[in-house]
Amino acid sequence: MIDLHMHSTFSDGSEPPEELPRLGRRYGLTAMALTDHDNMAGVSEFLNACRQEGITGISGVEISAALDDRYDPHSTLHILGYGLSADDVQVRELLERVLDGRAWRNEQIMARLAELGLALDWEEVEACSEEDVIGRPHIAQAMVDREYVSTVQEAFDRYLAKGAPAYVDRYRLYPDEAAAMIKGAGGVTFCAHPFTWIEDERQLEKELAAFKEMGLAGIEVFHSDHTQEQVVALLRTAAKLDLMISGGSDFHGECKPLIKLGSGRDNLAIDDRYAEALINALGHDNPNVYVA
Repeated sequence: MIDLHMHSTFSDGSEPPEELPRLGRRYGLTAMALTDHDNMAGVSEFLNACRQEGITGISGVEISAALDDRYDPHSTLHILGYGLSADDVQVRELLERVLDGRAWRNEQIMARLAELGLALDWEEVEACSEEDVIGRPHIAQAMVDREYVSTVQEAFDRYLAKGAPAYVDRYRLYPDEAAAMIKGAGGVTFCAHPFTWIEDERQLEKELAAFKEMGLAGIEVFHSDHTQEQVVALLRTAAKLDLMISGGSDFHGECKPLIKLGSGRDNLAIDDRYAEALINALGHDNPNVYVA
């Protein structure tokens, strides 16, 4: 069993990257990939821990891509990069630009909250994050600690989600930029949880075909949010477009307690062969992959 989609304290997860392989070993995983949001700072610690635990480890990142006006403004395209180097110059430069955009966004969100009578001190928000990357989940937790809201989910629903009063968008890479960056750094590009981008199967197939021309190599078929019907549809789409298949829980730890590592909300039970195919595509000599 494998899990190729998870987050650490370097984005919006509750577990440090070196702890994830220990948890993976406990849950019987044979291969894992760390895919923090717009950030690869935890990859080195993660891969070292995979070596110690004897679990195949793959470097990764999840990128929130910008979309043009053809799409529903409430849809999102998330891109998974696997096997790319965290030390690649272009990766470091582009992800730093994205993280700078996150910092600006945090300032704007907090200013909007203050206008709504929900002022927070930056120190309060920092205290909710164990690492360098601070985002909406940490602002939401600070709001809970201040008793502005009862739960993190309430903070998002009422104030921080897209379309809510304190929501602010941020700088993002376009899909072709992200795919070029990933390929240039030795990795391959997958579309994460595709049905959160486009819900209609035919339209999704059309857009994935266009994305394939930009460098898309595969799609995340198995995911905590996918129904069995969606899984079947995505398997069908992957076969039609000759795309590789991946899957993961989208584990965040305590931030999303219903999602368990390796099993999601129910039992994903993602077959080992999908990790094997990914590693074959990346090459067994890829320094950003540890093969147990």
